[in-house]
Amino acid sequence: MADDLDRLLDEVERRLCRLPAQGAAGGRRDGDGEEEGSKEGRSAKLLRSAGSSEEDLDDIIDEICNDSSLIKTPLKLKSNSASLTAEGSGAVVQAPRKRCCPVYLGGSASPSGIGTNISRRACDQLRCTACDFRVSLFDDYIWDQSCDYLFFRNNMPELSKLRAKMIKKKGARAYACQCSWRSIDELTDLQTEQQLRWVCGKHAE
Repeated sequence: MADDLDRLLDEVERRLCRLPAQGAAGGRRDGDGEEEGSKEGRSAKLLRSAGSSEEDLDDIIDEICNDSSLIKTPLKLKSNSASLTAEGSGAVVQAPRKRCCPVYLGGSASPSGIGTNISRRACDQLRCTACDFRVSLFDDYIWDQSCDYLFFRNNMPELSKLRAKMIKKKGARAYACQCSWRSIDELTDLQTEQQLRWVCGKHAE
């Protein structure tokens, strides 16, 4: 047991002190191993070398941590593994969204969706660039002629309050944001309504 301990101390001393094995093992030995004085000297030397080696270890750790080539590799691997995990878990990638071109308004009988020159559909994703409100639409209704800016400013988008000035009309559609409103009976190109600041807010395919 004592011999194993001596060999272990020799190995530690060689690594920390960077001394040849034979120098580290110097001193007279008795039948059981080195003299007590030699063992005490080795312990003191180990303590001193351990104190100096701590600074060396700190320098090595700092050098490893500051090595940009070592930092980039795990980050790259992490990114790749994250993407693989997303693919493996069946995560849904959001599809690109499309805008109407041109933008149409329409009555309740007009189909809603992405409007194009070929597919003439009333946009149901309108947003106002003036008040930054989403445009609400109500099928089979028109706005009363007494509607004014303050009415919509104070009541949008609460349907219970808006109903006070909504009139039932089959086939029509009432549009409104917080600053503008329109009653539409048939498919209409938004470009003909120059005073409206409405745009298509994009559709999911």
